[in-house]
Amino acid sequence: MGKLFRPRPLYEMNNFRFILGDNMIIQEITMTEFEEGLNKTRTVILPVGTTEEHGSHLPLATDIIHVYEMVKEAARKIDVFVAPPIYYGLCRSTSEHPGTITISGDTFRSLIRDVVCSLYAHGMRNFIIISGHAGGTHMSSLSEVGELLLSELPETNIAVVSLFDLIEKEASDVVETKGDSHAGELETSLILYSKPHLVKGPGEISYPQIPAYFLVREKRKCWPAGVWGDPTKASAEKGKRVFDAAVDKLVHLSNEIERFRG
Repeated sequence: MGKLFRPRPLYEMNNFRFILGDNMIIQEITMTEFEEGLNKTRTVILPVGTTEEHGSHLPLATDIIHVYEMVKEAARKIDVFVAPPIYYGLCRSTSEHPGTITISGDTFRSLIRDVVCSLYAHGMRNFIIISGHAGGTHMSSLSEVGELLLSELPETNIAVVSLFDLIEKEASDVVETKGDSHAGELETSLILYSKPHLVKGPGEISYPQIPAYFLVREKRKCWPAGVWGDPTKASAEKGKRVFDAAVDKLVHLSNEIERFRG
């Protein structure tokens, strides 16, 4: 019999570069790397999204996919921890569409609170909570729990922002569709750039027909396609322009929060 092959550990392989502390993506590092990372920064970015329908052409996790990729790219440019992404949030208008998973406001706020408190206990002090989902109820819940955490955790800075507020100007310079929103030109462009293999066709032009001010029971009847805008105008080039702008904004926000005294 031949000699049993025993592969060498990754960090011993000549074909790989392993530099302790370079990677600050929490789910990928060891406890030793985490501890050493605290000597570089006490700032962490928490990417939040949803698992929610995005038409017939985009993946259910669209909201978290592009924002998580942006956060990881920002972490290649500066020393900042990246928390494991949260795939669940509050989805009202899409709650009846196939594949949407929505959780209650109480559960959502408790989840965010527990994650932040645990990271605080391990030495984090600056928290950037960025959401790829910009629903009003969802964002209000994030702001509410952020205010609560400020009162509970001393020496803490907290920023809460949706991706679309962060890149509002840059997106307006790129997007052609008037009133573009959910699963439309912008979101399709971002996925075409970051995860093109997940885009299943061009999508269709659609806008919800939900009466203003009304709470609707049969939501899917008012919005059968689940698209708000014109995804057919999307392109990877547009996605890259907005993606790069978002990364720059995250780098700036990370530097800013470390200097903030509020």
